[in-house]
Amino acid sequence: MTQRIRAAMQDRDFPKLMGQVEVDETYVRGKNANRPLRKRFEIKGRGPVGRTAVIGAISRKGNVVAKVIEDTSVPTINRFVRETVSNKVSLVATDEWTGYTKMGREFPHESVDHKANEYVRGEVHTNNIESFWSLLKRGIIGTFHNVSKDYLPLYLAEFQFRHNNRNNPDIFKTMLAEC
Repeated sequence: MTQRIRAAMQDRDFPKLMGQVEVDETYVRGKNANRPLRKRFEIKGRGPVGRTAVIGAISRKGNVVAKVIEDTSVPTINRFVRETVSNKVSLVATDEWTGYTKMGREFPHESVDHKANEYVRGEVHTNNIESFWSLLKRGIIGTFHNVSKDYLPLYLAEFQFRHNNRNNPDIFKTMLAEC
């Protein structure tokens, strides 16, 4: 039943993001200790080993859009940004990931260099989308413990819906109306 409710939370008529937009990718998985012994693996460093790639965009003080992606290549990232961000945006802020390098051709693009300990440069930062990733990952690890790649889009829809309706005093009624 909860999977059907999460499916109803998916926003199919979402308008493109405007204003200042932050775009970032992350990798999601549950705790390795929660996996069955035959599915555990040794994790060394960062990266996609045993994880599912997710990309998201958030309009500052606005809505968020997140989506599971197969890879973090330049074409995949640019396709996501074109689908979710308006071409009338005033700024697209990202980190230094190479997948964002060609974005400046279509959008006003600035990035921060986390490797050089640069996290904020004036209006350029990714703090809002990083905050959303923190809430998502804490929900998965703390509440759900493990989320399969097949059901991750539904969990993303739930967290998106919660964030986009965070100021709605009757969020439950809104959710039921979607069903």
